Amino acid sequence: MTVQPDYFSATKSLTLTRDADGVLTASFQRNGQPLTFTAQDHSELVEAFYRIGQDHANTVVILTGSGGDFIPGIDFSSFGDVTNPAVLSRIHDEGVQILENLLNIRVPIIAAVEGRLYVHSEYALFANVVVAAATASFNDIPHFAGGLAPGDGIFTAWSYRAGSGRAEAFLLDPKPIDAKTAHDWGVVAEIVPDGTSLARARELARMYLKAPELTRRATRIHFTQPLKERIVREVGYGLALESLSALDLGRSMRAR
Repeated sequence: MTVQPDYFSATKSLTLTRDADGVLTASFQRNGQPLTFTAQDHSELVEAFYRIGQDHANTVVILTGSGGDFIPGIDFSSFGDVTNPAVLSRIHDEGVQILENLLNIRVPIIAAVEGRLYVHSEYALFANVVVAAATASFNDIPHFAGGLAPGDGIFTAWSYRAGSGRAEAFLLDPKPIDAKTAHDWGVVAEIVPDGTSLARARELARMYLKAPELTRRATRIHFTQPLKERIVREVGYGLALESLSALDLGRSMRAR
């Protein structure tokens, strides 16, 4: 019996499994059901992505969801009092670290998207390849529609993959776009029949494993460098602006 690393069981919202070839599948879920994103998840993903990146036994990483969705919803109340500077500071620090740690995973990443990816779609867009089921859809429900500036990296991700004009229109008028539209924009690499995105991701992983380890790692590092530079430039400031909008939103809600 293979002994799994301790970090495999440390994150309640991310199920980690690894096959004999080192392909790590990271599935966003809670108790086998689609994940409603919470503050606890936000905190735990900092360490989870860091540990995944530090573990050289991981040869390829697949990000996916569970129960027919990727990440369909969010529990705003779990984040606490967003008029409290200490709460905003924690969210700010974690938000930056999650993205930096995800980009520091130095092996190819494939995102297998089924159903709704409506929260933190930047996690999937930071993969090298996005495989989407035919009825998959993409949206951003936490930010502009909820009264928050989209400063946590989602604009960086969508503008990098789809272009700034499309990203701005998408984030200012948040409504679902289908897999075909995301493919036309250059966000999705492949569209596959429903229920097969993970199987296709595993096929791609098998193909990537034909290349030497150092080649795989160097390629991921090279491909992510422009994104890393943009994250450093944009996300700290963007999250500060998002925090400012959260503060104003929280005070407005109290006044009502």
